[in-house]
Amino acid sequence: MDNQETILVIPEGKIRDYVDGTIRNDTPEEYVRQTVEKRLVNEHKYAKERIAVEYPVQMGSGKKRADIVIFPDGVTSDDKKDQHKIWLIIECKKESVKASDKDNGIEQLKTYMSSCANCEWGMWTNGISKTVYRKLKDENGSFAFVEYNDIPSADGKTDEDGRPNRNTLTKASDDNLLFTFRTCHNIIYSNEGLQKQPAFFEFLKVIFCKIQDERNLLNPIEFYTTNKERNNRDGQITVKKRIDKIFEAVKKRHPQIFDANDEIKLNPRTLTFLVAELQKYTLLNTNIDIKGKAYEEIVGSNLRGDRGEFFTPRNVMKMAVEMINPKDDEKVLDSSCGTGGFIVNAMTCVVNRLTKRMEEQYGPKDGWNNDITKAYNDRISEIASENFFGFDINPDLVKATKMNMVMNNDGSGNIMQMNTLLPPHEWSEETKRHLAETLHINADSITNYKSIGFFDVIVTNPPFGTKIPIQDQQILEQFELAHIWEKQPDGRWAMQKKLKSSVPPEQLFIERVLQLLKEGGRTAIVLPDSILGSPGLEYIRQWMIRKTRIVASIDLHADTFQPHNGTQCSILFLQKKTQKEIDEEEKSGQIIDYSIFMAMIDHIGHDKRGNKIYKRDEEGNVIVKAEEKTVTERALDGSLAYRTEMQQEKVVNDQTILVADVFEKWKREEGIQW
Repeated sequence: MDNQETILVIPEGKIRDYVDGTIRNDTPEEYVRQTVEKRLVNEHKYAKERIAVEYPVQMGSGKKRADIVIFPDGVTSDDKKDQHKIWLIIECKKESVKASDKDNGIEQLKTYMSSCANCEWGMWTNGISKTVYRKLKDENGSFAFVEYNDIPSADGKTDEDGRPNRNTLTKASDDNLLFTFRTCHNIIYSNEGLQKQPAFFEFLKVIFCKIQDERNLLNPIEFYTTNKERNNRDGQITVKKRIDKIFEAVKKRHPQIFDANDEIKLNPRTLTFLVAELQKYTLLNTNIDIKGKAYEEIVGSNLRGDRGEFFTPRNVMKMAVEMINPKDDEKVLDSSCGTGGFIVNAMTCVVNRLTKRMEEQYGPKDGWNNDITKAYNDRISEIASENFFGFDINPDLVKATKMNMVMNNDGSGNIMQMNTLLPPHEWSEETKRHLAETLHINADSITNYKSIGFFDVIVTNPPFGTKIPIQDQQILEQFELAHIWEKQPDGRWAMQKKLKSSVPPEQLFIERVLQLLKEGGRTAIVLPDSILGSPGLEYIRQWMIRKTRIVASIDLHADTFQPHNGTQCSILFLQKKTQKEIDEEEKSGQIIDYSIFMAMIDHIGHDKRGNKIYKRDEEGNVIVKAEEKTVTERALDGSLAYRTEMQQEKVVNDQTILVADVFEKWKREEGIQW
């Protein structure tokens, strides 16, 4: 059926409940509850008719309201008035509330469950941790609360007995993957006492194992724990043995990331709890934006560096990649790849075209058999290994980028730790050998800055700042922009023989990016506005006009990189001129006139603190988009089923989503072919 969209308005400080449509106060606790509600419907497949919110529970002489309750399937309206018909209760708290809290922790949940005679299941969560209980009668007829991995899905199935079925793995929805990643880190901190960075890399190993197991389509799932294993020491050891075996395969598949003697250093209990949190999801098939948000937060909170690094927001990266439009057979590079956002988005752009072609031939992706899915994944790995590259000086960020690529596209092989500004003859032999093999060139030909024009497309956000100047003369002598420039009487700038003593890195990266591009290649590069407007840097603008066609300039909002950096920036889209074009223009003394696409982003979607900003109507009410969508699901027998789902979301005040389409229309009018 066709998707139908409705626009709603919500008063300031309010939120529309996902299940019952009630307007509620928009609080941190409500954020947790709404995310859980979306998981219940979209991941656990509960019908909204079975769910009640703010349900009054009689407790002694008074009443308290349970955050979420679920009734058995087929329950009537009259039955819902009886609290003893409740089957499952969920309590949602804000992040600062601890499970051990006397009044609001898990004991409160147990009290609710005890007050509802037929309540079998309960869950307590604060968004970064969760506890699940099943209320069972013991041999003496008394009730006991037994801890479980997760609540059952709508069909009543749990992870109590055997290994999961691949068909039961679910795509994460909304912020639930972010919740899960936070929970995993919380488990590591609580049980291992590791510092942030070592904890992150242990978590990374577990994620690699999860993805390795997902790719092993023709064999049963090995990345799992049953509830019985989770709750006893012998079972936890059994789980660790299973995961260690997967990690051996991971090391063989990714020798550039892990050494042969690497091992997972988490104790069996910790590892088993992590597996319990992750096992229900299919990370490979979860939407890239959901994975990106979760991964970005975890990486940002653990690996944010001090070398002028500030990570580009996902909406800005997506806009830039859609505008630069990498083709299926083009070599794409991020020369300062950070955590890999630009590369993942560029790869996703190409993969989406592949997916569309295969769906035209084989039908919807959710219905592909294992052979077609394997061929599809193999083709993605081939594209990634042949055409996508990333360089970064920070070894931790390189490993994080490789993880990001594996989680999204399995293309980690061309992410290399190197100082991109180093003279090419100082690049490591391993780097030159790998580039030579992948690019089908002779490694001995990589000799200097004139011999590295390998790439068709570069999308990058280089490190900025006068606090991290480049002073190494061997580096500076590779760049015209590292020389002193003097303004001549005719208004032009002339390069002098003498080098500057130091240069901010972003100025050198402009030139290095062009050195790395093929003739006719194009780049989207984030730059501080000082380069575009400072009178003293006019020579850089003159140099760019001489060497490139300036295709577009996107002026970003001042809060784009907040809350971490307040530098005012733009994205420049440049196309490298051929040497013939440069020579002809210099001979004629004239530069061919052309149009430049320019746009200003007045609304970036968040404020200085990083909080989202939403669109509002004339009276200040938040605008909500309610859209009825057809959701495709795979049943246990492998067949496809379809259901309609009303999905609601606030409309973020973000203009970046509009720019690419306008730019595409402008390109066609200008006759630009890419």
